[in-house]
Parts: sequence; C-alpha cells; structure tokens
Amino acid sequence: MHPRHPEIDPQLLSETEEQRELRAVLRDFFTAVSEPEDVREHLATPRGHDEALWARMAGEIGVHGLAIPEEYGGSGCTFAELAVALEESGRALCCAPLLPTVVLAAHTLLTNGDRRACERYLPRIADGTLTATVAGFHGGEPGIGAERGSAGWVLRGAADFVLDGAGADLILVRARTPDGARLFACEPAADSCARTPRRVLDETRRQALVEFRGAPATLVGESGGVAATLDAGRAALAAEQVGGSSRVLDATVQFVKERRQFGRPIGSFQAVKHRLADVLVALEAARSASAYATACVALASPQLPVAAGAAAVVCSETFRFATAEYVQLHGGIGFTWEHPAHLYVRRARSAEVLFGTAGGHRARLAGLVGLTSRAPG
Repeated sequence: MHPRHPEIDPQLLSETEEQRELRAVLRDFFTAVSEPEDVREHLATPRGHDEALWARMAGEIGVHGLAIPEEYGGSGCTFAELAVALEESGRALCCAPLLPTVVLAAHTLLTNGDRRACERYLPRIADGTLTATVAGFHGGEPGIGAERGSAGWVLRGAADFVLDGAGADLILVRARTPDGARLFACEPAADSCARTPRRVLDETRRQALVEFRGAPATLVGESGGVAATLDAGRAALAAEQVGGSSRVLDATVQFVKERRQFGRPIGSFQAVKHRLADVLVALEAARSASAYATACVALASPQLPVAAGAAAVVCSETFRFATAEYVQLHGGIGFTWEHPAHLYVRRARSAEVLFGTAGGHRARLAGLVGLTSRAPG
C-alpha cells in the first residue's frame, strides 16, 4: 500500500522563474505557428505535422532535449520543464509527435539503462533528426514475438494504434522471447515492416497498425520499465489536457464578453458566469493533479503510479467538460466544421482513452491505495 501522505516538497508544485520564462517563449512561438488554420494545414501533410516546425522546436527552443541529460545531447533539465512545453503544445493543439518521441521513447531509453542505445538514439531525438515511438507496451502478453535469425534478432507480430506508427523513424518494441518479454529497437523498413495508418477521431495525433514481418531489431534490455513509461505518458498527457482546457476556457470567456443578447454581453448573465466558474474550478483541480504527477516523474517518486492515475482521471474529465462548455456557450457556431471547437473536442475525447479508460484508472488506483485486493496493473 502506498503512504497516504506523499513525500513531495510543495515548492516543487509551483513554477520557477525559469519555467515561467520558458512558458512565455513557447506561448509566443505556438501562437505564431500553431493557430487553428495552421493545424488544419499540418493535417494535410504526409507526416501530419510541419517538419520544418519540428526542427525549429528542437533547434531554436530545445524542446526535444529538455528532459534529456547533457551527455546525450540534451539540456539536462527535468520532466518539469518538459511538462511546460507539453502544456503549451496541448494549448495550441500542436500536431508534432512530442508525446511518442520525447516522452515515451526517450523515457524508455533513459530508464532502460542501455548506454549504447542511449548514445545512439537520444542525441538524434534531442536535435530533432529522429522521431520515435513505442509498441507492445500495454499490459499483458505482447502481441509481438522476437526470434533469433541468422543475422540477429527479428520481430514478428503486430501492434495496433501505435502513436505516430506510420512515420516514426524508430520503434521501441516490447516483444516475447523464450526468456520473457524484452525490449528491442527497430528502425522499420518497408520490406519487413508494414505500417497502415488508422482512421482516428483526433487527426492531430496519428496512429497506425504496425506489422512486423521478420523486421531486424536490436536487443536493448529488459522490459521492466514499461509501467513507469506509461505513467510518464499519463503525466505528459495530463499536462497537455491542462493546456487544452485552459485555451478553450480563455476562448469561451472572450466570446461571452463580445457576444450580445438583449442588449448586453451574454457573459453578464448569471447562468453563464456559473458555468464558466465551474470550468475554472475543474481546471484548477486539474492543474494540481498534473503538477503532482509531473513532480513525481521528475523525482522518480514511488508515488508516480498513484499520481499518474489520479491525473489521468481528473485531467481527462476536466478537458472533456471544458470542451463541452466551449461548444455550448458558443451556440450555433460551435457546432460548425469551420470553428476550431471540434478540433479540441476530438483531442479531448481521444486523449481520455489513450492510456486506459477512466474506469480502468480508478480500479487501478483503488488497488494501489489498498481499497481493493486487485493487483496494480
């Protein structure tokens, strides 16, 4: 059972001056390059994001290397700084594959402890020249098997709905072996790895079916860090959801100040004020949950499973609630394809099931804090 009183310094839940400065830089950057019309343009590109923008994020601001140690080409900051970037990217609905590359893949490499793999891949992630993702990480027996071929390990099997699976340059794969599940690095080639894009609700976050047909792979270690990687992903996604919720609340407040009915702004009506106040209260709760999960990732705290699960529930529900009010309080225009509201609704609905459902998170939390006998998963 986890202790009821987490040992996290409360000061770590507040932004530092450096983090506020980073946020200001990123807010200006994304405002200039990732407005709704930009997002629509990026969705029409082959990779689903602006590759020049991806390079700028790495080169001009250093987003990709924020949580990567200096010895591997990063800036040596922590997950707390990366969470700032994720929140601002979520606020702007940035289409770039930050979550699979900079969070899931980079975190997997760092926690796995294979120095050779870190030296090979992390500098390229940090400088923006390599995109990466993970496959086979969800619970249970992986659907991918690894076997020894004449020239080394090869992978056979499939993983569905892999984030950025159709375009990633590197896939870190959890696969079965005679000695149990192990972790492999695969740089997919067309002749041995079929990648089929899936039609998904949120087109700003592409997913694919990846089928390994004797794909060459390199063993990079044990797969024991899968749960920690998924919890880091949940914490990262929570930061994105806070950013998205904040953006839609700001947009709704601005709209109700301008939209007039019966000779006065609709924001002056008590019912509208109450609805917006409810969103603000939910957003502040989500900020707290996200900040706690972020601190737990940054400190590698044993409380991370609880913090990540709580953040997944609270932040998902807040984002869904905020986007629903975004649509409703914009009236008729909120339902139109041309309005950006539907982009945020799609992101909210997709994100809330990305790393498990709210019911699944609650059941896991109950087991972690000792309310049920269910083993944590």
